Amino acid sequence: MRIKKGDVVIVISGPEKGKTGEVVAASPATQRVIVKGVNLVTKHQRPTNAKPDGGIEKREAPMHVSKVAYLDPKQKKATKIGYKFIEKDGKKVKIRFCKLSGTELSK
Repeated sequence: MRIKKGDVVIVISGPEKGKTGEVVAASPATQRVIVKGVNLVTKHQRPTNAKPDGGIEKREAPMHVSKVAYLDPKQKKATKIGYKFIEKDGKKVKIRFCKLSGTELSK
């Protein structure tokens, strides 16, 4: 999975299309991501000792990784992420980069 926690992504399909946000959590096993402020659902909470009032709260729900694309920091457009190997200090290092602008990504 090429989208990682901390990446800024844009939603490319579905009812939330066009919204952007940061990836809060990524689950490679299920191919799902949770994006901050996107795909909000209402959750009815029963009163517990931790939350004695209970109530209704909004929270982000996971969405499939195919519905989001990385947002290029330079061009402000959706882009694919590629990998390339560069040599640093005599060792090969795997680097992520934006295919649209060629910008190397941190991490």
